Amino acid sequence: MADTKREIERKYEGPPAGGDAPLPDLTDVPGVSRVIDKGVAELDATYYDTADQRLATAFLTLRRRTGGDDAGWHLKLPVSEGVRDEIRAPLSDTVPEELTALVRSRIREAELVPVVRLLSARDISHLVDASGTLLAEVSVDRVRAERLSGGAGSTEWTEIEVELADDGDPAFLDKVEKKLRKAGLKRSASASKLAKALDDTAPRKSAHPEKAEKAERAEKAGKAEKGGKAGATDKVADASKATATAAKPGPPDSAPHTAGDHVLAYVRTQRDAIVELDPAVRRDVPDSVHRMRVATRRLRSTFRSYGKIFDRTVTDPIGVELKWLAAELGVDRDQEVLTEHLTATLDELPSDLVTGPVQARVSAWSGARRSGSRQRLIAVLDGKRYLDLLTALDTLVAGPPLLEAAAKKPEKVISKAVRKDFKKVAGLVGEALELPPGSERDLTMHDARKKAKRTRYAAEAATPALGKPAADLVKSMKSLQTLLGDHQDSVMVRGALRELATEAHEAGENAFTYGVLYGRQEQRAAAVEAALPGEWEPIEDKGAV
Repeated sequence: MADTKREIERKYEGPPAGGDAPLPDLTDVPGVSRVIDKGVAELDATYYDTADQRLATAFLTLRRRTGGDDAGWHLKLPVSEGVRDEIRAPLSDTVPEELTALVRSRIREAELVPVVRLLSARDISHLVDASGTLLAEVSVDRVRAERLSGGAGSTEWTEIEVELADDGDPAFLDKVEKKLRKAGLKRSASASKLAKALDDTAPRKSAHPEKAEKAERAEKAGKAEKGGKAGATDKVADASKATATAAKPGPPDSAPHTAGDHVLAYVRTQRDAIVELDPAVRRDVPDSVHRMRVATRRLRSTFRSYGKIFDRTVTDPIGVELKWLAAELGVDRDQEVLTEHLTATLDELPSDLVTGPVQARVSAWSGARRSGSRQRLIAVLDGKRYLDLLTALDTLVAGPPLLEAAAKKPEKVISKAVRKDFKKVAGLVGEALELPPGSERDLTMHDARKKAKRTRYAAEAATPALGKPAADLVKSMKSLQTLLGDHQDSVMVRGALRELATEAHEAGENAFTYGVLYGRQEQRAAAVEAALPGEWEPIEDKGAV
């Protein structure tokens, strides 16, 4: 089984390999009582990646290491600068499946191969306080890296690493760094040992790139003349290369200028969010499923809102798949939210209004509707349909199906799309306000909520181009969405209460409490309906962007 360790550390450059790397006296660091020499550990690590280094490009590292006190497989996922989650698995000859799954959204069907071997002599010291509690581990690493694929040669260097003890205060690292800087040490320019090894052993660029490019074109032309399988294979290889490149986050793009630039930047951000959240969803990190679901909805809404920018014959099929993924992500969450509302409503009741085993029935009802969705969701993320969706998004970002309007100035094209969405919200809210309370009004308010959400996402994409007016619309739509969401929650809870009351009655239980709860939910819905005109009027007066 894999386990997780939060790793907070900083790396510093040492002198050239073979030279001395003396540390200053760290007992002078505030809070440090003793520096304990723990000896030298000999570490042997082989790093794995795809042939085109998709993991390294995303700042992920996967290694098999022997030596030291944590031999095994380690997958490191970035959290923030200097902070990573290290997922560990026992030593084995092949990459553990549980770690491969955590990088699936990055590697897709590509093979993981050894790319670099690092041999390190790690001189370890522990910084402890007066009570003997570990504050941090400081190591001087003398490293030799050997390129195994995708390059050649070897390189050597020395670096100093300071890793905070579990549950330690990150501010302590600032104190250590102040001492190290005074001794002439500086932060490492490389994010990790692997990054430095890859840079130092990468294939050298040709001194005459134009000649290399000309030779490559000539080679491709020769293959094309032969026709048949060679030409077709090259086309497939080129497409695969483009997809792989799109899957990797590149350097920051230049500032967007056209309408297409702005909307595509938003699309790219949501695509990246899905890919980056995949490991967190698999690990059941709190709120990760919700965030991934929101990203899929944002993408789908963007394709629909900006149909004058993207060719919908391309984006509509992708939208269908995004709707499917959002539904799969929501299977368990929707039931969880409904149960939370039922439980909270029940907890608010005075005890003398609770008759019969209401809490037990609510729990049993909820459990029966849980679909074993954890296993189901993992199966979805491992499935071909999901991976094909990611590839389709990569292909779209790499070669967006832009229409003529995409080349125009954003102020006109984007604002028109947002106004169109806002107009739909206005029509639905106006219709709901004219309808009497009942199921038809409930449905109309629910439709208005969905359109408010879509308008909000359209305004989010428009904010970099249109500024404050779009940002203000995002806030307005979010507020409206929340109010209408409260109303929809009451509709869903009332439906559940009817179902529970029927089950209780058939079991010979007193259904009085369910009726009380139902009445309270009706009051909740009525309060929202009464508040809607006051919420909507200033939004309508202000209008869209």
